[in-house]
Amino acid sequence: MTIVRRTMCPQKPLKILRSALIVLALVLVTPLQARAQTHEIVDATGRTVTIPDAPTRVFAAGPPAAALLYALNPDAMIGWVRPPAEADLPYLLPQTHDLPALGRLTGRGDTLNLEVLLSAEPEVILDFGTVNDTYLDLAARIQEQTGIPYVLIDGSFDNTPGALRLLGDILGVPERAEALASYAEETFAMVDSTLEGIPEADRPGVYLARSADGLETAGPNSLNAEIISRVGARNVVEASNDGLSSISPENVLAWAPDVIVTIDAGFAETVGNNPAWADVPAVADGRVYLAARAPFGFIDSPPSVNRLIGLRWAMNKLYLEEANSDLRQEVRDFYTLFYQVTPDDEALTALVGE
Repeated sequence: MTIVRRTMCPQKPLKILRSALIVLALVLVTPLQARAQTHEIVDATGRTVTIPDAPTRVFAAGPPAAALLYALNPDAMIGWVRPPAEADLPYLLPQTHDLPALGRLTGRGDTLNLEVLLSAEPEVILDFGTVNDTYLDLAARIQEQTGIPYVLIDGSFDNTPGALRLLGDILGVPERAEALASYAEETFAMVDSTLEGIPEADRPGVYLARSADGLETAGPNSLNAEIISRVGARNVVEASNDGLSSISPENVLAWAPDVIVTIDAGFAETVGNNPAWADVPAVADGRVYLAARAPFGFIDSPPSVNRLIGLRWAMNKLYLEEANSDLRQEVRDFYTLFYQVTPDDEALTALVGE
């Protein structure tokens, strides 16, 4: 029997190992190289955050951030906080319909764990809303735990143009951001100009009814009701907190609102036949207005850039003669610009209610 001995050159294993390491390095480094270009931004917490240029995978920490992100760059979305309702889909770009529902990091009932967040592989975490110690601590903690840049943008209504421009810089879409920010500035200017001609005494007291029974509301200090004061109206709710409140029909009767704005279709349909509400001036005078909610609400749900069209809607409802606007066309223009979907006449009727 002839035994053949194969003697391997001692350098060959080294060459093989070196080649394998090079291949592995290429696999690992290439994604990093794609994201190697970075820049720094200062977010609303005052933190300096290093972010990749033009990130293509962005996680929205809550509903306001999701609406803002969709408006500026839907292609950068990696998922929804909650799945869109069937009624929302006609007003959203098709490529966003089947994005996964990942849950939320902020707001009422956070539903996301860090394992799910990491498995989604976001390049940036975006939050848009209240700026206080709670959200500052959350941003810093999540960024430290995950290593993912976490940016908090001030979500106050008047900061909308600035928020759009800042996120446009983050996402690498400054031209689109400028178009949306200019729309926001034009909207605010229109409101301020109109209100100059309306005496304080002629501006209504407004109650915001958010639930099916009409008894969940938001006080003057809440983001959810900012739109009321922004249209020069008086929020009749007597609450000092900055969140939502549950009240009684007796409270509403005592506050005697001239107008009720609701985001619940069931409440809008039934309140006129409810004896507990019959003596409320807004109900007695037939001034209960249902605000649209698809794909995002006119008033809040969430309190984000969607409120810009809500502002125009509210001016039309509260000051019809002074506003002197074509509400249907304004809604069509807003949806075309912000949601990149143009509603047809039937859809406009459903949104505007006329």
